[in-house]
Amino acid sequence: MAAGKVLSHMDYQNEFSEFGNAIYLDVATQGPLPRASAQALRKALEWKEQPHKMPSDVYFGLPDRVRALVARLIGAKPDEVAITTGATTGLAAIAFGIDWQPKDEVLIAEREFPAHFSAFAPLAERGWLRLRTVRPCGRFLDVEDFLAAIDSRTRLVSTSMVRFHDGTRIDAKRLAEVCHAAGAWLLLDASQCAGAMPLDVRDIGADFLVSSGYKWLLGPYGTGFFWAREERIAEMRPAPFYWSALPGAHVFNSLDLSPYRPEPGARRWDAPETASLNLVALETSLEFLLRVGVETVWRHNGERIHQILDQMPRDRTVLASPAEENLRGPYLCLAARSPEKTRELYEKLRAAEVVLSLRENALRIAPHLFTTAGDIDRLTLTLTM
Repeated sequence: MAAGKVLSHMDYQNEFSEFGNAIYLDVATQGPLPRASAQALRKALEWKEQPHKMPSDVYFGLPDRVRALVARLIGAKPDEVAITTGATTGLAAIAFGIDWQPKDEVLIAEREFPAHFSAFAPLAERGWLRLRTVRPCGRFLDVEDFLAAIDSRTRLVSTSMVRFHDGTRIDAKRLAEVCHAAGAWLLLDASQCAGAMPLDVRDIGADFLVSSGYKWLLGPYGTGFFWAREERIAEMRPAPFYWSALPGAHVFNSLDLSPYRPEPGARRWDAPETASLNLVALETSLEFLLRVGVETVWRHNGERIHQILDQMPRDRTVLASPAEENLRGPYLCLAARSPEKTRELYEKLRAAEVVLSLRENALRIAPHLFTTAGDIDRLTLTLTM
């Protein structure tokens, strides 16, 4: 396909494999590989079958190409990006990389994705820091809830940009400003929006950002990235790192790499054996997203969400995401009048091969470029039956 060509809706569908009779609305759980990415992965498997055909630049060139693509996607510098196996790797790097004082507090919102708690709660139990849970004042978490909790003890705020169970979107830029005014840092989990919503880490002003790669980035399971602001990398305490971050590590015929200090930048946090076959597919998926444009995905999903809002049966379903468009991420959540009825609707949809998620007693509906208006018609018709 020629660079710069404007794709039609049918072209978007053709970029993905067919789902048969199923309507796939579960990208917030697993994003499907584009056809080109699946083909790239099959080619990479051939390299393992016949290793003599493996390109010589895979070990170091492949991770660096992915690093550069991620940087373009989020408005960062490549040296600020580590290639990981998911969001948890970055959370762990931050948890062990900050020189905590016993009075330091980490703020995490109630009902946050468990990876945030599993990163910091063990350190709180050892007395390295204090963990404080922020409870929403209203039905949905709002930046004001964090603002009311931040004080002189706050060292870090750890939050999802888009909440996994209700699609709430945090005003991250405002939160970053308040964190910095209080001397605190901001860690954002972009797993539920990176690749589906335009992001510019410079404009947002965050200190760290983590993301899985297998949802909206359309990569394989076991991929992700970790971004750290350049100044923050320099302030992190020394820790074990992946040996490939050593200067000269790529020169296999001469591996006297002393002194054992990593190069400046985030590659020290690359997942060991970074250049896995998974990265071949992720590279192709990132190229696809950059070619199509994340703004295109965002706009397309917005159209489908509005269609759902127009057609949802209000006599049996209610909105389980914020009603205001500027407070929502790239998907929508609905619920029935009780958890039991929500479960019944979920089972009915699955039986009709309308595939979505049940999260915290709500139906999480996550479309993508391949989702047609007819797909949404089938969803809403099934809900009314």
